[in-house]
Amino acid sequence: MAESEPGRPFRHYWGDTPAEEDDYYSQHGVRGTRSFLRLPRGISLFTRSWLPLEDGPPPRAIVLMIHGYGNDVSWTFQMTPIFLASKGFACFAFDLEGHGRSDGLRAFVPDLDAVVRDCLAFLGSIRERHPEYHGLPCFLYGESMGGAICLLTHFADRLGFRGAVLVAPMCKISDKVRPRWPIPEILSMVAKVLPTLPIVPTADIMLKSIKVEEKVAVAEMNPMRYRGKPRLGTVMELLRVTEQLSRKLSDVSIPFIVLHGSADVVTDPMVSRMLYEEARSEDKTIKIYEGMMHSLLFGETDENIEIVRKDILSWLEYRCTSTSTSTTTSTAGNLESA
Repeated sequence: MAESEPGRPFRHYWGDTPAEEDDYYSQHGVRGTRSFLRLPRGISLFTRSWLPLEDGPPPRAIVLMIHGYGNDVSWTFQMTPIFLASKGFACFAFDLEGHGRSDGLRAFVPDLDAVVRDCLAFLGSIRERHPEYHGLPCFLYGESMGGAICLLTHFADRLGFRGAVLVAPMCKISDKVRPRWPIPEILSMVAKVLPTLPIVPTADIMLKSIKVEEKVAVAEMNPMRYRGKPRLGTVMELLRVTEQLSRKLSDVSIPFIVLHGSADVVTDPMVSRMLYEEARSEDKTIKIYEGMMHSLLFGETDENIEIVRKDILSWLEYRCTSTSTSTTTSTAGNLESA
């Protein structure tokens, strides 16, 4: 990550312009694209890809990546697909409706079922644009709310994906950040007439997610980051979907690895344990990292990020080269058979 120059603000790690961003990609052995995808439902999504260099070996797999609430694919989220692309994975992501450069009112996501359809439409467009990737295994990757969307996408297309990487997935709103009674009941009534109203009383999730103080400043610089209070319609939809997911954990059949920090107060690591225990997937892995917080792949120390990256990479690599299944559980530094 680049250091700030005297007398000027901290720059984001790839520079200030798209040209510098492309230079950053090249330095890390990947190439990137940017485009818009027009959907049948009438909105445009901003999309990105991070791909292995053309003069290297062909990609090992496609990874469809989904960011979390209030985030976007053009800032710190990029760190993970850049890393994976440098290791041979073709990574694709888009700004969710109401996020980043995609259409929609900022941070307003009234229908996550529509977002699932967006994911499948985006995957279809990838396959149309990249016939050379035909036959490659396809994986889902989601962070926080994106993890919940991954599971919903799995339910919508049970045969379309080889596996899922779930990073601090929001399978249920943590009681530590969920509004107390009677606030949810009151908000539910107001949301029926004023769904876009940004009044839900919650603390800034970003400040609860990042451990390393210097990285808070980098996250704050993101011009696309939503800084307002959550909108009523979005919160009610997240409550609906996570309640649904928490009742359907036993229906999960996709191979997956779920990764969570034990000190996460945004999404609950105990719910990830429930997912691991209840899912009927024959191939499932859980990693609980002692003392780590919600932002496992940006907000932690570089050493911790490297641990999480290696776990994700080894899990993906094994499932690209083997048809075997396994069931494991672990905490950082302690791997046991389940």
